[in-house]
Formats: sequence, structure tokens, C-alpha cells
Amino acid sequence: MDIATVNTLPYEDFVNTFGNVVEKCPIVTAAVWSRRPFVSFTDLEAAISEFIDALPESGKEGILRCHPDLAGRDLQSGTLTRESQQEQAGAGMDALSSEETSRMARLNREYKERFGFPFVICARMSDKAGILRHLSERCRNERAAERARGIEEVKKICRLRLQSLLLSDAPNKL
Repeated sequence: MDIATVNTLPYEDFVNTFGNVVEKCPIVTAAVWSRRPFVSFTDLEAAISEFIDALPESGKEGILRCHPDLAGRDLQSGTLTRESQQEQAGAGMDALSSEETSRMARLNREYKERFGFPFVICARMSDKAGILRHLSERCRNERAAERARGIEEVKKICRLRLQSLLLSDAPNKL
């Protein structure tokens, strides 16, 4: 889909198409629809980032809370969004050993208890070893720093999801 087509999409089609570029947060794309016309992919991405950046800290934490635990119950039960399922599988989260699964569950629980929102990382830019390492390291961060880091990861995920929708030769790396 090219940017000219994006700019002609009615509101409902725009939200249906782009509503999950930020995990389970169609309100983000609903809000940026009125900023059309977008001159480029980068302009659309910037509009989404600016909307997120303008949110109060509680809104940013709300966006983080919409993300599932990596290798968590949603993956096990098959209730992830299509995008999250593909991203987690691509990073090997669906093929953890029992030891890795236990470690991931423990770290996810510790992280959520410490910060009040789930650990977010762009799985398409990592693998299971890297994800486990980052989760362990980031559990030691301060809340404000971790909120900011999580939002930066959300933006990476958003960018890759937008690329998948708009660019036919979208790479998996930024």
C-alpha cells in the first residue's frame, strides 16, 4: 500500500488497517487519522510517535500495559494478536526449554511487580537469548528510565509493523 492510498482511506478502514501497529491501541491510529495527508511513511510514523510522546506518563504506561508478557500465558493459550504471535515466534519465544520458560516467567513476574507494566522489547530485533538478557538487566532500572525505554521499544515495534503494511520489501531490522 502506498502513502497516497493510506491518505484516501476512510476512518474505519484506516483504524482497521493500522489499529494494531501499537499493540491493542487502536486509539493511537484513530487519533492520527485526522493528521492526513501524510507525505510519506516517515510522516505517518512521526505522527504516531508524536501522539505517544504527548501522552502523560500514565498514558504511556497504559500503552505498555497493552503488551503481553513475552512467552507468557497468551502465547501458550494462542490468544496473542497475529502480529505478536509472529514476532514472538520469530524470536524463538515459542520454542523455549522448560528451564528458559521458568526463567522467563520468573523474570516477567519480577519485572511487572517492580514497574507495574510488562517488559516490552522489539522481539523482531532480538532472539531468545538477547530477550532473556535484556529482561534480566532491565529489571534493575529505575521506573522512569524503564518507562522511557519501553516506549522506545514500542516505537520500534510500530515502525516495523508499519513497514510490513506499507513497504513490500520491509526488512526486519531498523
